[in-house]
Amino acid sequence: MKRTRVLTAAIGAVAAAAVLAGCGGGDDMSNMPGHGAPTSATQPGADQQAANNAADVTFAQGMIPHHEQAIEMSRLVPERAQSEEVKNLARQIEAAQGPEIQTLTGWLRDWGAPESTPGMDHGAMGHGDMGGMMSDTEMQQLEQARGAEFDRQFLTLMIKHHEGAVTMARTELDSGRFPAAKQMAQQIIDTQQAEIDTMRGLLPQG
Repeated sequence: MKRTRVLTAAIGAVAAAAVLAGCGGGDDMSNMPGHGAPTSATQPGADQQAANNAADVTFAQGMIPHHEQAIEMSRLVPERAQSEEVKNLARQIEAAQGPEIQTLTGWLRDWGAPESTPGMDHGAMGHGDMGGMMSDTEMQQLEQARGAEFDRQFLTLMIKHHEGAVTMARTELDSGRFPAAKQMAQQIIDTQQAEIDTMRGLLPQG
């Protein structure tokens, strides 16, 4: 009889614990530090790593120096350009690509990837997918130009530069996995293709 009472009490305790766990183990635990759904900002572990692939890393690593050079080119415009349309375009490019660099840098940090790979700079193609980058010689020639000649060189070089970015973005759309990176790639295609059309219209004909 005594053994029966002990067994009954033990079963009751286990059942009570199970009920408490079922009622309180969900919402309460999610509010405790270290519990609940992981976020990319606070817990970029397995879930964050699974959300991106090598193509996403290559896209970010390549687009950062690509954008940096476009901004470098655009900052030459105010003191050298003659065309107000070119000046407006340069401001537009800098305003769009500066924040994108910050976003791309943040993704690489979250993924535990370096911001660049060895040998990747403004004068190199890196993985071979950074088309349109200006050489040091082209940059020096642009720096020395003034007025209408500067406008012509800037537009010609920036068209090529944008075309390279569009190609890189299309590769990301085809091969990338990270949703936000693919969204940025589509935005780059839309924005820079429109700017290419504008720049072609500004180039002197003939």
